Amino acid sequence: MKDLRRYLVLKYIQYLVLSSSNAVSTFLGLLGSLYTIIILQSAKVSSKSTAVFISSLAKADILVSVSAVSEMVVRTFDVSISSSAFTSALLQNLLTANTHISCLVLSCVAFEAYLITFFPTESRHLRTVKNARLTSRIIWILVMAECTLFQMDDILKASSTSAPTRSPCVLLFHFPSMAAAFLRSLSYLLGILLRIVNVYIYYKIFFSMSNR
Repeated sequence: MKDLRRYLVLKYIQYLVLSSSNAVSTFLGLLGSLYTIIILQSAKVSSKSTAVFISSLAKADILVSVSAVSEMVVRTFDVSISSSAFTSALLQNLLTANTHISCLVLSCVAFEAYLITFFPTESRHLRTVKNARLTSRIIWILVMAECTLFQMDDILKASSTSAPTRSPCVLLFHFPSMAAAFLRSLSYLLGILLRIVNVYIYYKIFFSMSNR
């Protein structure tokens, strides 16, 4: 459990403290996720809701691995890609999806820690493995739907440079483009809000434990 706590601290620093990911934090995060996935396979780790969230958090780094390996293959072997705009947008959207999934799952862990600290008995029926799996599944579905919408928007932008302004294709994808712009603004504001909420939660937990 100490290793899992260290992993959570690493992820909090990577996604909720640092303004943007860098090569060092990304590499450490990938190593930590690989180690965490191995630990979670052990029989010593009890099946609890927190473990479910941590497992989902570690699996989110698969998106980073896919993006990093794909970019490395293209650069190392000088692979020619027919649609470079589509591929580069997809890799960037995978990184965005990883960030959003990680921030939401980390916030779920923080909220669960808040319930355990202040409402341990009353919240017991909420802190179940079934609810944690359902919550993680919903987060993945929503974020991957967001990723798909972002990808459609990037395809639209790439095609609009070579297509007429009044092209039926552009008009057809006009609504998804507006929705993607709205989601990007919303995710930015939500990211700021999640940082504030997480700081407040751990501030309350820290002083509550200190008073005890």
